[in-house]
Amino acid sequence: MISMKTWAAAALAAFALPAMAELPAAELAKLGTTLTPLGAEKAGNAAGTIPAWTGGITEPVAGYKPGGWYPDPFASDKPLFTIDAKNMEQYKDHLPLGAMDMMRKYPDYKMVVYPTHRSASFPACHYEETKSCAAKARLAPGGNGVEGCTGGVPFPIPQNGNEAIWNTLLRYRGGTYGLDWDQAAVTRSGDYALVKFKYEYDFQYGNCAIPPAKREPNLILNYLQETTAPARLAGYILLVHETVNQVKEPRSAWTYNPGQRRVRLAPNVAYDNPGTAADGLRTNDDFGMYNGATDRYNWKLVGKREMYIPYNSYKMDDPKYKYSDVLKAGHLNQDLARYELHRVWIVDATLKPGVSHIYSRRTFYIDEDSWAIVAIDAYDGRGQLWRYAEQHNYNWYNVPMWYAGVEVHNDLQSGRYIAMGLRNEEKRVYEPLKRSPADYSPEALRGIGTR
Repeated sequence: MISMKTWAAAALAAFALPAMAELPAAELAKLGTTLTPLGAEKAGNAAGTIPAWTGGITEPVAGYKPGGWYPDPFASDKPLFTIDAKNMEQYKDHLPLGAMDMMRKYPDYKMVVYPTHRSASFPACHYEETKSCAAKARLAPGGNGVEGCTGGVPFPIPQNGNEAIWNTLLRYRGGTYGLDWDQAAVTRSGDYALVKFKYEYDFQYGNCAIPPAKREPNLILNYLQETTAPARLAGYILLVHETVNQVKEPRSAWTYNPGQRRVRLAPNVAYDNPGTAADGLRTNDDFGMYNGATDRYNWKLVGKREMYIPYNSYKMDDPKYKYSDVLKAGHLNQDLARYELHRVWIVDATLKPGVSHIYSRRTFYIDEDSWAIVAIDAYDGRGQLWRYAEQHNYNWYNVPMWYAGVEVHNDLQSGRYIAMGLRNEEKRVYEPLKRSPADYSPEALRGIGTR
């Protein structure tokens, strides 16, 4: 008979091992056949309201100029119907709870629904790496990382919530590039002050320009954020090295303070610490809808559902609109928002006992075609719905990739919100860059700050 001590030791050893992928060959064979290369259902729905995926947009549309804004390929579409407080009960099974609370709180809040276009697409190398990765990917001990891959969606047929959320964290977002966008914390009356940023993203994970063998094996990306306005914040720079297996190597971050002319380690750029110049309206791990370690939550894969979500949101970023057209009291200008019916994965995250975070629970709605999080219901410590977030994505067809437009975090209790990713009044939308790892070192950060 095995002693209790021996059994306990064996159990602990088993728990410490990485969770192995258990997808049989028959399941992997579905990728690119009955499923899209990233694991979505290729077929449309029975009602005909969701079409089949046929590859998405793979070429720039007429009028696109490299580096500039993205003309809307669906500008001629007419709305199908509008969902608001008067008829939302009719559609409640297809709406995030936060969207319904927005309609209850603001009589003019609405969701204008358009025909569905499954326009998400990615480079061929991403599809190929996903097929390869799916056969060998495994969760790191405790689920706080992924092992076995340096590119591709690791779990295109997810078996649990942790796998699904890692798909979002490792989804394809390009190579090395710069872009500029602005942020506005909007008061209940609709007033706001802009904070302007310059960004650089240097992806290692999944970067098609870098052979897999030459990628830094445990690095997702290097990330550089420089604040350029207002004057009191200008010159502040944040550098982040974002790792894959955060058990083995946690995220590293440094800041440059122009007043002190010093580079400092920034250990608090994580979890629920306040986001940069966000006026308390978002956390660090809210950025991009979710980022960073997964160790503070239990992740449950609820399943897949057809839902009305922000999609093909070209109009929201159109330069013919000013920020004053986009930002209104209480919420974004919903006349500029576009919603479509798509299948989404639903992941429910609940805070683990004994750890802290301002959100006791978060429900994530993840687009099946891109693995982008498109909406979040976030709950406070009392279990009450507190914040509702949306990301208005669209196809950056010059790459191609499915990428974020305006990201908004609505505080349902205070009536305030923060809008990020505003580009309407910026000039640089997307600029490919050539960089070396040395360009994203703390020493380089000091040089950027004093130039």
